[in-house]
Amino acid sequence: MDQSTIIRFDDALPLHAAPRLDLYGPVHKGLRAFMFDTLGRLGRCDADDPAELERTLAALRTLLWICESHLAHENAFVHEAMDARRPGSSRVTADDHVEHEQAIAALRGLLDETAAAPAGLRARALYRLYLRTARFVAENLEHMEIEETHNTRMLHDAYDDGELAAIHDRILAAIPPAEGAVFERWILGAVSHPERVGMLTGMRQHAPAPVFDAAIATCRDVLAPNDWAKLAKALGLPAVAGLVEIW
Repeated sequence: MDQSTIIRFDDALPLHAAPRLDLYGPVHKGLRAFMFDTLGRLGRCDADDPAELERTLAALRTLLWICESHLAHENAFVHEAMDARRPGSSRVTADDHVEHEQAIAALRGLLDETAAAPAGLRARALYRLYLRTARFVAENLEHMEIEETHNTRMLHDAYDDGELAAIHDRILAAIPPAEGAVFERWILGAVSHPERVGMLTGMRQHAPAPVFDAAIATCRDVLAPNDWAKLAKALGLPAVAGLVEIW
């Protein structure tokens, strides 16, 4: 990101404002959790353990795939909506997306080099990949803050919640099932209890029963026992214990 274009938007989410539909918040919580987990795995990975290295690099490949797809969805639906009502309003984050696409391609190259590195150079290659991934995460954290403040404020000014819900529905319809399952797993594990209840209540009301059942199964897998018990009580479900965590 060009530092000369950064504007601080600390006043963009006033505490007195009534809650509005948020196109960015939940999915970004999931992305942050996925990024932090993957970065931590890269830092802990034993380069001399082939199975551990393969699992760690596979996690990074999945993260890069999800990030690339997320950029495409935002470009096609969110930026298009912003520019339709406020021409040029997506420019700063759209320019960031171009840089992020280039960073993803570069990380894939380093990932492949790490996987192919000879034993004597593998640890050094992995550390280089770790540092570059850390930079990628840092750049995305700053970028997502601007989207969740400046872009959200613009969208709230230009669209009512019914219109925003229609945009959200179009995004969901464009996500293939395999990709959606990865997003769902990280989002459900990363959002707050009220957000999780709201998401699942809406899913129960509007989605086919197998979709809701699959989401509940995911929650059993990813939530700590106390979080699962709270969710089960809120939704009137049997409080069958889930696994402690996924990361």
